[in-house]
Amino acid sequence: MTLAQLPAVLFPDVGTDRTIGVTDDVAALQDLIVNVIFYGTPGGPWVLVDAGMPYTALPKIRLAAERRFGPGNRPQAIILTHGHFDHVGALPMLADEWDVPIYAHPLEMPYLTGQSPYPPPDPTVGGGMMARLSMLYPRGPYDFGRRMKELPADGSVPGMQGWRWVHTPGHTPGHVSLFRDADATLIAGDAFVTTKQESAMAAMTQAVPLVHRPPAYYTPDWVSAYESVRRLLDLHPAVAITGHGLPMRGAELEDGLRRLVDNFRQEMPRRGRYVFESATFDEHGVVSVPPPVPDVFPKLVIGAAVAATVAALIATSRRDD
Repeated sequence: MTLAQLPAVLFPDVGTDRTIGVTDDVAALQDLIVNVIFYGTPGGPWVLVDAGMPYTALPKIRLAAERRFGPGNRPQAIILTHGHFDHVGALPMLADEWDVPIYAHPLEMPYLTGQSPYPPPDPTVGGGMMARLSMLYPRGPYDFGRRMKELPADGSVPGMQGWRWVHTPGHTPGHVSLFRDADATLIAGDAFVTTKQESAMAAMTQAVPLVHRPPAYYTPDWVSAYESVRRLLDLHPAVAITGHGLPMRGAELEDGLRRLVDNFRQEMPRRGRYVFESATFDEHGVVSVPPPVPDVFPKLVIGAAVAATVAALIATSRRDD
């Protein structure tokens, strides 16, 4: 078995095209726990928004793009809502293959041009397996070199006429959402999501879409996260596709956003590394992070492992007797 074949063995749906129509010219491709967005009328010019998970996203994006836009029809640009590992997974390969510009907010550039890793995640918040595993997730820095471009200062989005980018920091310092005023379509990234991303079961099944806070374990600035959600509510989106979860629309979406804004303090983690003190950033990357909070979970795991080992040794000794 080759390394290239490994993802298909681990994830049997790696060769399938699981796109969901959001509007006539916006579709979402589900890649395990994250969404990749295609913008453009089928068969015409198009733009890719975010690039999914490492290993699994690449063949899915290739297949979906070929079916939707035609063989050899490469995008005009790649737009990043932010640069976390599950949103840039296929970029190293696609950047070389397509040779197209990649756009991000200026404050996201340090993490995409090799200058700075993201702040450490906080595995103590969220209460789910995705949160507990977060210390294992890559946090860069990534370096996509000469292809990285800053989003235009006038708010326009390259290759997406009629759209504008909205700075929605909190989850990352340079996080952006994309909005089209003509029909109030929102590509929200992880400014908010429509599944409980801290839970592995919820993240994988995405059964019922509900408006949730941004993924807690990777949100180092909760004050900015609140301001960003409030900014998006003020846009009154008619339909939204987020980085994680299913599309939402209409009153269900607006009511969910309003509840999140009105109850944001209750929706935040009760305690955690970044709850009472945010990480700080500048144009070069991370400036400072608060100290980690005490976490008894690793000790409990070690204690359980020791207890299991002792029990196994006792059982073996009794069998030998």
